[in-house]
Amino acid sequence: MINKEDRKKRRQLRHLRVRKKVAGTSDRPRLAVYRSLKHIYVQIINDETGTTMVSASSLDPEIRQRIAHGGNKEAAQAVGELIAKRALAGGIKKVVFDRGGYLYHGRVAALAEAARSAGLEF
Repeated sequence: MINKEDRKKRRQLRHLRVRKKVAGTSDRPRLAVYRSLKHIYVQIINDETGTTMVSASSLDPEIRQRIAHGGNKEAAQAVGELIAKRALAGGIKKVVFDRGGYLYHGRVAALAEAARSAGLEF
């Protein structure tokens, strides 16, 4: 059985492997996902300047009012819609998706699909 530290280390190694290939630019920034047990966080990052252009999470007040628990698919969908809305308002239409070493399944997939359906291209 794999313990918690090994699982975390394996995810970090997967993330580093992906980050060698995926980088955000000013015209196509990186959409980075982080998930914890209780919440999900997403940022749109320009790696050329090292700045976060837009961010959203299940801790945002407009999501907290609608959703009781931030660690489920419904919260991930709400965060995906919110990040797409904020990105489009900021003039960002195309992004590179960085799943953060997590499997493209469950909350990560729900967030990505919601962001795509709300207008982001990746």
